[in-house]
Amino acid sequence: MGFRTYLWDRRRSWLLALGLLAVLLVVLLLFRLPVLAVGYGALLCGVIYLGAGIWDFVQWSRRHHRLQNLEQEVLSTLDNLPPPGSSLEEDYQRLLVSLFRAKAAQSAESSSRFQNMTDYYTLWAHQIKTPIAAMDLILQTQELPESGSLKQSLFQIQQYVEMVLCYLRLDSETTDFVIRACPLDPIIRTALREFAPSFIHKGLQLHYTPVSCSVLTDEKWLLFVLEQLLSNAVKYTPHGSVTVCLREPQTLVIQDTGLGIAPEDLPRVFERGYTGKLGRVDQRSTGIGLYLCRRTLSQLGHTISIQSTPGKGTAVSIHLQRRDLPLE
Repeated sequence: MGFRTYLWDRRRSWLLALGLLAVLLVVLLLFRLPVLAVGYGALLCGVIYLGAGIWDFVQWSRRHHRLQNLEQEVLSTLDNLPPPGSSLEEDYQRLLVSLFRAKAAQSAESSSRFQNMTDYYTLWAHQIKTPIAAMDLILQTQELPESGSLKQSLFQIQQYVEMVLCYLRLDSETTDFVIRACPLDPIIRTALREFAPSFIHKGLQLHYTPVSCSVLTDEKWLLFVLEQLLSNAVKYTPHGSVTVCLREPQTLVIQDTGLGIAPEDLPRVFERGYTGKLGRVDQRSTGIGLYLCRRTLSQLGHTISIQSTPGKGTAVSIHLQRRDLPLE
C-alpha cells in the first residue's frame, strides 16, 4: 500500500508516457534526427513529467490517507469529505451522498417503527398487570378446588409478562442498570419466596443454605435471572428436589433432579428461540428465557454455564465474578 498502489492507479498515464517515448525513439531512428537536440527536448519533457508525477503522488497520498481516516466517520456524517478532484469524483460523491441520505431515512423509519412497537408492548405489559392482580385477588378470597392450579397458571402469566418487559428493556438504547455491592442472600430468598407455591404445588423439595456474601451486580436484574432459572427448574422437574447453593469462587448454582438436557442441545440452549428436544415435547417453551439470562448476565459482567445429564437433572452456574464496570 502506498507508492505501488499509486503506480497501479496511474498505470494508464505511465503506459502512455512510455508509449510516447517509444514513438519518439522510432522517429529518431527513422529520420536520423540529431540525437543531441532531440535528446535535450526529451530530457526536458521527462523532467517536467517527473515533477508533475511527484506532485500528483503527493496530492494522491494526502487524499488517500484522508479518506482512510474518514472510513469510520463516514458512517455518521459526510461533512468532512475532501473536495472532488475531478468531475468523475464529484459524480461519485453525489452518489455517496444519495446513498447516505437514503440509509439515514431508512434507519430513522426503522427506529421509529421499533420505538412504536416498544411503546405498544410496554403499555400492554403494564395494562395486563391490572387484570392479573384482580384475578389474583379473586383467587385469594375464594377458595375453590381448582385454586391451586389457577394460581400456578396466573403466576406463569406474570412471569411471561416480566419476560416481555425484560426483553424490551434489553433491546432499548438505555437500560436502568444500577451496579453496586448487593447482599446475595436477600436476592435469593426473594426469588425462592416467589416460587414457594410452585414447589408446594408440585411436591418438590428445596435445599438452600443461606449465604453471607455480597456481589457487585444489579439487584433487580439478577433477581430476574434467578426467577427464570427457578422457573425452568420447577417446570422440568416432575419430582425430586431443587438445590440452591454458593460455590467458590462466587459461583451460584441452581441444581435440579429433573429431566435434564440432551448433550446435542447443550451448546445451543442460550440461542434465542432454541427449545431443543424438551421444547418440542413441551409446546409452552419459548426458547427465550435462557437467552435473556445470558444477555442480562453479560451486561452485568457475569457469565453462565450449564451441565446436564438426561434423566438425572441440570445444574446451572452463575459466575458472579465480574469484569470491571462503572459502579454507582
